[in-house]
Amino acid sequence: MGAESKGLNHAWDQPKEGVMLVPRIVSALAVTAGLFIAAPASAQFFLKPANLSGGRVTGAEPGMTGPALPGATPAELRAALVWNLRAALNVAALQCQFEPTLLTVSNYNALLKDHEVELRESYGTLEKYFIRSNNTKKAGQTELDKFGTRVYSGFSTVSGQLSFCQTAAAIGHDALFRKRGDFGDLAQERMRELRNSLASWGEQFRRTIDYNSLTYAPLPPFGNDKCWRKGTYQAKKCGALVLATR
Repeated sequence: MGAESKGLNHAWDQPKEGVMLVPRIVSALAVTAGLFIAAPASAQFFLKPANLSGGRVTGAEPGMTGPALPGATPAELRAALVWNLRAALNVAALQCQFEPTLLTVSNYNALLKDHEVELRESYGTLEKYFIRSNNTKKAGQTELDKFGTRVYSGFSTVSGQLSFCQTAAAIGHDALFRKRGDFGDLAQERMRELRNSLASWGEQFRRTIDYNSLTYAPLPPFGNDKCWRKGTYQAKKCGALVLATR
């Protein structure tokens, strides 16, 4: 993590995205496809996802920055949230490629460029915090590296992969529309939601049916041979069939 302040150009930092050439049949289809590609859908995995939204955080709340940062200033806590969000979206880019419509890879690579300055400055703020909190610059760098490793591992999920991928994809998409300098605001607004998504969540859509209110259509008298002739029901002999109205 120590070299990231120089350029954010690690091989693991920008996962490569596969390219598929799709023939364009007609221009109308291409335009329609573009509408769907522009934003990740809200229901790749669930008809009704769990509501994981939460309030804005400062970073002082337990667990919001991953490892605690005792004595950190508000600016340092904000920087830690920025780095947590960046790490989470990096993990999503690596772990959520099984569902290409989430666009976790392309959106992550794009936000690295869009918010490059804020990401670099946030790393520098964290670097100063760890140096200040330890006896030497070397010790501070070591602790910063440990912090980064723990942050990344904190977003690795198995049981909550679907909800995490869907939430991270939505946040990554929103990041593309934030003006430069507002990535920290996005982290403060959505970090609680992102943390909530790490738990195991299932389908929230429930439809109850009152079976007593159902009306059933009566069956034809299959056992009465006089009602049938060559497989055709004889209404004159057995009366018209009454069908249910609902």
